[in-house]
Amino acid sequence: MKFGIFDQVDCAGRPLNVQYAQRLELAELYDRSGFHCYHQSEHHATPLNMAPSQSVFLAAMTQRTKRLRLCPLVYLLPVHHPMRLAEEICMLDHLSNGRLEVGIGRGASPHELECLGMPAEHAAEAYAEAYEILQKYFTCDTLDHTGRFWTLRDTPVTMKPLQQPQPPMWYAAATPDSVVWPARHGVHVICGGPVDKVRSISDRYRAEAAQAGAAARPDALIGVWRFVVVAETDAAAQQIAQKAWPRFHDSFYKLWRRHGTEPARLKLAPDYAGMIASGHGVAGSPETVAGALVRQARDGQLNYLVGQFMFGDMPHDDAMRSVGLFARDVMPAVREASRGWL
Repeated sequence: MKFGIFDQVDCAGRPLNVQYAQRLELAELYDRSGFHCYHQSEHHATPLNMAPSQSVFLAAMTQRTKRLRLCPLVYLLPVHHPMRLAEEICMLDHLSNGRLEVGIGRGASPHELECLGMPAEHAAEAYAEAYEILQKYFTCDTLDHTGRFWTLRDTPVTMKPLQQPQPPMWYAAATPDSVVWPARHGVHVICGGPVDKVRSISDRYRAEAAQAGAAARPDALIGVWRFVVVAETDAAAQQIAQKAWPRFHDSFYKLWRRHGTEPARLKLAPDYAGMIASGHGVAGSPETVAGALVRQARDGQLNYLVGQFMFGDMPHDDAMRSVGLFARDVMPAVREASRGWL
């Protein structure tokens, strides 16, 4: 069992320089505490992400950490020039001494895509073309491509990533059908779906990987992402989570509401008690949190648990204490329990 972090770097209501400094201090704690990987989302024109350039933020993080792997989850391929993105991936992989992992996706919000000039109806085609160019970049010395969105002619490839042939890849999965391609190509997956659907995703991934044979990864990570708050008692943790939740909830929906729409799949309860009831959130003492995560990981047959430990206007000290308790008490308990199914 491995443990990771997911971070939106959502608006905390503090000056941005302070928020960035606090996130980097948390990163140092993640690094010391034995977490496997830090995953950061990409969002634009919304308070859901106050560090919309993942490459810039992760570059700073490479200098503050030594062991923690770093992963954009995901790079929105339709809105990045693939050549430029490939070069940034190479830079980050070298800056981190080979600790970069790369998540790819086409974007869940049509409004964010359109803010950056990409019509939502073209996103799937642009995503596929950008992925094709990235793969050419990592395998060729000269890049040639003629497509609908990008054209590159006789373009020298002057950089390669430290990890050869390229850094490990990730995909955010929402349904069993969405894991077919990742499983067949050795791509790690993470989902944030309802508890009752997670097992169908992990079962489908393993079935497809078994058919793919050598193309799949025997050490593939199949993970779930949950909001997590740990404190000395259940009441204290739930109070911290509930106080921080309204700001995050507002940030999550703000751009959607501006357009009179809402996300098609992920629905967030208006209070943290609802998040706990749905299984998307966990808050409590180390014993309570460990028990809840063991049940979810066992029932979902997962080998990777990812916590969003900082969200909304949670006080920085509360987040630091939560992560410390999670690393000291929850991780060992879950790891020991997971020997029963891994």
